[in-house]
Amino acid sequence: MTAVSFALVLTGVLLNAAAQLLLKAGTNVVGHFEFHLDNVLPVGLKFAFEPHILGGLTCYAISVVVWIMALSRVPVSIAYPMLSIGYIVNAFAAFYLFGEPLAGQKLLGIGVIVVGVWLVARS
Repeated sequence: MTAVSFALVLTGVLLNAAAQLLLKAGTNVVGHFEFHLDNVLPVGLKFAFEPHILGGLTCYAISVVVWIMALSRVPVSIAYPMLSIGYIVNAFAAFYLFGEPLAGQKLLGIGVIVVGVWLVARS
């Protein structure tokens, strides 16, 4: 994999991870909600104008373009498993940003992901 190809894959992964974190921040602002016919419009408007949600959706849109560029250079059997890096990024970011737990079992799972991504990248 060339440096440009790796950069595109990594950028796509990081944009996707950022999108998830922004969506979570946005739902933290909006709070718990239930969709019912009578509140679809009010809840929808809250989401439509929540800056974190808009930022997350923007990151997703940009990540699709970057990901298409990456797939034009890298086999999907190599690129797709690299999305697992996003799990690692989000686990640590959620720990620091949202206070989500990062227990031993989760860390062990992250270690397995790291080994798996490393093995796929070497193939």
